[in-house]
Amino acid sequence: QVHLVESGGGSVQPGGSLRLSCAASGVFSGIEIMGWYRQAAGKQRELAALITRGSNTNYLESVKGRFAISGDFAKNSAYLHMNDLKPEDSAVYYCYANIQIADIGPTEYWGQGTQVTVSS
Repeated sequence: QVHLVESGGGSVQPGGSLRLSCAASGVFSGIEIMGWYRQAAGKQRELAALITRGSNTNYLESVKGRFAISGDFAKNSAYLHMNDLKPEDSAVYYCYANIQIADIGPTEYWGQGTQVTVSS
């Protein structure tokens, strides 16, 4: 089985910073993509940031310049540095990974989610 374990998150005032971490564990051939989606109350889940094994990144337009994603695929881990946080960034952030599973192929996995609250 494959598990994604998240850490980080919490409450911060507007303008503050937080760091999310995600680590994959289990038996697999390799990780192709890691990142985070987020879901605010009453809204659909949306992509926040992704990074590929080749270090290509993709960001939600509203977080560009404030969020930075990095990956250490040798350690099956990814990190999301969130700066200048705004109340509209408040959401549950879910770690996502696209992982190569032997004899199955690319498979998507999700973390349990971590709450980020930005409020004064």
